[in-house]
Amino acid sequence: MSLNIIFSADTDNEYDWEFLKSVVTAAAEGTLSDRSVEGDLELSVTFTDNAGIHEYNRKYRNIDRPTDVLSFPMYTFAEGDIPSEDEPIILGDMVLSVERAEEQAAEFGHSLRREVAFLTVHSMLHLLGYDHETSDEDEREMFAIQDAIMEKLGITRNN
Repeated sequence: MSLNIIFSADTDNEYDWEFLKSVVTAAAEGTLSDRSVEGDLELSVTFTDNAGIHEYNRKYRNIDRPTDVLSFPMYTFAEGDIPSEDEPIILGDMVLSVERAEEQAAEFGHSLRREVAFLTVHSMLHLLGYDHETSDEDEREMFAIQDAIMEKLGITRNN
């Protein structure tokens, strides 16, 4: 598996960009490995703040409030909606509010590393076709996978 991540920032806030990129990369690669995703893969990640993600949420989901992470998959991975085998797999776009991640890390009493990794794993699962909003069973499945990946990454709620 080869993963090319295109990072961008849509915020005037200053963050430790190298730290954030390394956490996202490790969590994304861990998710893909756990789900046995093969091939040449591409992912777009935009770091933003609460005002920025509020605008994305309003514009693309008609939800007029900020959130922590948004996922815009290129494919649903349902029957017939899969990438061609001879092309790079463009997973889609992830938009992550670093400001909200900082707030949630403080609220839950764990590190920013843990929160950004968690949000990345969550988003990656959405990009791979998982959806916790479709049924209680789908929610249980996605959250169990999410927890298992975080454990494999060695990132617990305490760090």
